[in-house]
Amino acid sequence: MEEPGVDIWVRNLRRRDHTLTADEEGAMRSVLSEVIEVPADQDVVREHDRQRRSHLLLEGWAGRYVTLSDGRRQIVALHVPGDFVDLHSLPLQVMDHSVATFTPCRIALAPHERLRAVTASQPHVARLLWLSTLIDAAILRQWLVGSGKRTALEQTAHLFCELYVRLELTGRAEQGRFAFPLSQSEVADCLGISAVHANRVFQELRSTETLSWRGRQVEIRNWDALTAIAEFDPTYLNLFDIPR
Repeated sequence: MEEPGVDIWVRNLRRRDHTLTADEEGAMRSVLSEVIEVPADQDVVREHDRQRRSHLLLEGWAGRYVTLSDGRRQIVALHVPGDFVDLHSLPLQVMDHSVATFTPCRIALAPHERLRAVTASQPHVARLLWLSTLIDAAILRQWLVGSGKRTALEQTAHLFCELYVRLELTGRAEQGRFAFPLSQSEVADCLGISAVHANRVFQELRSTETLSWRGRQVEIRNWDALTAIAEFDPTYLNLFDIPR
């Protein structure tokens, strides 16, 4: 499948393992079937769904979340173009969380029967797909550390450092700037704090001229200061070119 978002996905994996061959790249593309358009604020995956396909995000922003019985929501992952939002559904099948769009999204579908066939016949491709899920888990670990031990300021700084690095890989961030379509309330749901608390944190970051967020545009004005606040170490994003 020839799609910019698919190219981003393949390039991100090749960035981590340059030994990916043209035949293996073709096998990866072969797992994808149709492309669908999903409006903003729609569930792509629902908790307790039995999945028979996975979803590769080509354009837009999406996120995994869990909702409690009283309506409180915790966002547990943000997804940008080039991310499989639910590759782990292949072995799990029944989902313990939901995935929703934050913006209009274009999504390529990967039927599980195709994924099973490719992972059975292409062990290197299987390892790279596994790597994708391991990076998702590593990101979640950092979010858990942030929620449990970092201050709200440190946690927010860490989130924006992470997003910048991930978006830079996709060509969607440069010179400290990137488009950011989430609301403060949605960011608060990522951080596990109130929207009022999130607003105070952003005001503090603005006052120190470390980061600004105006409309749908974020500008990191002082990368060194932001990474120092966050104690940001990108090791968990696994940006090493290592044969797998």
